[in-house]
Amino acid sequence: MTVLPGAKDPISAAGPHRQPTVVELRLSAFKSHRGTAVPLGPVTLVAGASGSGKSSVLQVYEALARLGGGAELAEVFPRPVECVPERARPDAQGRRGFRIGCTVDGPVGPVRLDLAVQVEPELRIAGERLTCDGRTLLTTALRDPARRSVQAAWHTAGAAPVTRAPMPDDRLGTALLPLRVAGRTPGQLQVLAAAEQVILALRSVFACDPRPPRMRQPVPTGEGRLRTGCDNLAEVLWRTRSQCAKRHARLTAMVRAGCAGPVAELTVEELVNGTVRAVLARGERWSTPVERLGDGELRYLALALVLLTGPGVLAMDTVAEVPPAMQALTVLADGFDRSLDGTQARQLLGLAAAVCGERHMRLVGAVTDAPYARGVDGVTVVDLGL
Repeated sequence: MTVLPGAKDPISAAGPHRQPTVVELRLSAFKSHRGTAVPLGPVTLVAGASGSGKSSVLQVYEALARLGGGAELAEVFPRPVECVPERARPDAQGRRGFRIGCTVDGPVGPVRLDLAVQVEPELRIAGERLTCDGRTLLTTALRDPARRSVQAAWHTAGAAPVTRAPMPDDRLGTALLPLRVAGRTPGQLQVLAAAEQVILALRSVFACDPRPPRMRQPVPTGEGRLRTGCDNLAEVLWRTRSQCAKRHARLTAMVRAGCAGPVAELTVEELVNGTVRAVLARGERWSTPVERLGDGELRYLALALVLLTGPGVLAMDTVAEVPPAMQALTVLADGFDRSLDGTQARQLLGLAAAVCGERHMRLVGAVTDAPYARGVDGVTVVDLGL
């Protein structure tokens, strides 16, 4: 793996962030990856040939995000055996698994989370470690395979330096700490601050993979929250066109720059059956419904919409108890440049760099190659397999 020369290392270059952000992903032993560390900046493109493991990087990020939100292990990894490293052999007890992790920077400094998952003979968390400033704040270990729990120990720095208690073996212990730690001693407060920083960064994620065939159908109006596949794009445009005039104008300018033919306006038509469809107004008495656009144009339109909206419009689990100013949304875009031509890819990357430079959004995208991104300020290109 190679980080593009000249790109800043987000971990060493980052000072204290106001918003907690994930600055590194680790695929220590996951699918085709062994010892892979992926630095993340405001905009990160993971590049590589087919089979290099680009999608695995985004899968790990999304998996950690869901675990940070309290999801059970089996929900996050429905086919866990596919995550076991290739050619991994079972140990003497017949156990095989995988290891992943991340580093989150924020007000308390870099916090490292590492997770070991046992897949065989049964799916469970085998071990977890949370560290900050060289101090271990939480460890869990599978002591008794007959019990559906792990033994957890967290830093206390009180009368007893460590508190020990069992935790479920199918949930992330870090996500459970706010419910277990009283917060009475300086040590407990440090544990809580580190855990909450990790959870906040992980939960603010929107995984996006626009599916053009589904975007060509008229859709009924509703709450107007954009789904992962962007199939309800027209419904969202129906909402944002009236609520966010400035952003809609910026989106129209993006469409004008990336779609063939003249574009006077991006609008929405209400049909007789109560559904709506998006339309490109070309000029007087001439328009093009989006169902006539090519796959690249539709993906371009959808990704531009994602970058120009936010958690209130995207169908994601927001952290309601935390002020929006403390959250930094991360968009995961597998196949970021799929079906796009060079002009569309450059326009989208420029938009991403501008939006993410404002520090309220981050983008991690998987691409085959990124010649249009090399040397762009604020963009980190990570080449896998080099």
